[in-house]
Amino acid sequence: MHQWNPVISIHALLAAAAIVLGAILLRARKGTSAHRAAGWVWVISMAAVASLSFAIRRPEGFSWIHGLSVFTLVSLVWGVLCARLHRIKNHRYTMISMYFGALIITGLFTLLPDRLLGKALWGALG
Repeated sequence: MHQWNPVISIHALLAAAAIVLGAILLRARKGTSAHRAAGWVWVISMAAVASLSFAIRRPEGFSWIHGLSVFTLVSLVWGVLCARLHRIKNHRYTMISMYFGALIITGLFTLLPDRLLGKALWGALG
């Protein structure tokens, strides 16, 4: 069973920041210098979240979630490459898919009562 430690805390904080920043990016005007700057912050946050996940594992080793982390890292490179090559539809699809798949859907799994974040949340709510 995991306990809160600096790696898990930073992982959770960066994921929360990526959720908020990603929502702002999805709503904001695209193609501006502000979008590009915020996009780089989001990409770096996502890369850090995915990379930190490799330091969080159970005694039996890696789980399916680590496969998603590899996929996320590859997708980040692909999404940035698409933007740099002006393949905007591919860039948009990749980034939106990562936001909902790697952050929102996966994030919801962390709220299950048997998970560390879920225990903290549900325990605080009574």
